[in-house]
Amino acid sequence: MGGELTPFTVRVAEDALDDLRQRLARARWPEPATVADWSQGVPLDWLRDLCGYWQRGYDWRRLESRLNALPQFTTELDGLDLHFVHLRSPQPDALPLIVTHGWPGSVVEFLDVLEPLTDPVAHGGDVADAFHVVCPSLPGFGFSAKPAEPGWGPERIARAWSVLMGRLGYGRFGAQGGDWGAMVTTSLAAQDPGRLVGIHLNMLPVAGRDRLATQDLTDFERRSLADAAYHREWGSGYALEQATRPQTVGYGLVDSPVGQCAWIAEKYWAWTDHGGDPLSALSRDQMLDNISVYWHTATAASSARIYWEHGFARPSGRSTGPEPEPLVGPVGVSVFPREIFRPSRRWCERYCRDLRFYEQLPRGGHFAAFEQPELFVDQVRRAFRAMR
Repeated sequence: MGGELTPFTVRVAEDALDDLRQRLARARWPEPATVADWSQGVPLDWLRDLCGYWQRGYDWRRLESRLNALPQFTTELDGLDLHFVHLRSPQPDALPLIVTHGWPGSVVEFLDVLEPLTDPVAHGGDVADAFHVVCPSLPGFGFSAKPAEPGWGPERIARAWSVLMGRLGYGRFGAQGGDWGAMVTTSLAAQDPGRLVGIHLNMLPVAGRDRLATQDLTDFERRSLADAAYHREWGSGYALEQATRPQTVGYGLVDSPVGQCAWIAEKYWAWTDHGGDPLSALSRDQMLDNISVYWHTATAASSARIYWEHGFARPSGRSTGPEPEPLVGPVGVSVFPREIFRPSRRWCERYCRDLRFYEQLPRGGHFAAFEQPELFVDQVRRAFRAMR
């Protein structure tokens, strides 16, 4: 029934784990690329090694136990059963905070930051920085239900998040997000400004869209624009496919663990901060924890549809999405050096009318909480100090 909070436990049947191992053992592999680097995609030997570990060494039950140690729930929001983690702080007057992942993410990428955010004193922080954290799975992602009708874009998701926070008893709260989570978060701020203390973003794709802000460029801005242009030319094929034919690409990914693994692992190479091998940014277990969530929930097609819903990469073929509306409430922005889009302070100020916090970080990439949990926690704490 609507409004109920139902406790949730992750349970993957042993038969499903056996099936995964059998599929990996039977995989039909292509020949190696004709180049020795990643320019044609994930190298064969690298992927065979990762999938070999997935088949013979990876322990899903370890992740399952870690997730099930957290308070997880499902609740019906706008006709869809959505999953979320709700970890309350031991500090009763902590600030409620909803954190939203993107693609190809899940609640898994926040596992190392949940306890430092909720209990800062136990992790070397100040009691005043405590949060009650709500961490949902996007519709069609992870353990949330898959929409059976169109319409679940960022705006509708933001409305559902607003209802969720009210259902949990939170009148005023903060919000945080990157990737699609940033788009949901900015939409939430636009729709429900009276309840938002402020928002923190670790991705704000505004670089290079405003001609007035691309004059007298700094070296940082030139590099940012060059990297964004490179991404549009060489790194946005996945977005165009998911924005135009999510169902078609879903067949292969839902059926083939090797295909699902490669589809996501390529983004770890492209979007994390590493010196040549993404395993220096994320461990094999971290990568496979997130990839396994996609595999065991069969959400390759349903998660891809958010690109179709939003019209991302259409019709121009540019993967920057539509021009964002100006943000009028308090905003904090953290810019990690290997993020896809890296706005300068002045670019942010043209879209954030009340920019309370802006900082460029020395390391980290698109999956900030996953790659650099300590930096991420510090950024969230300090941003909201300026907004509480």
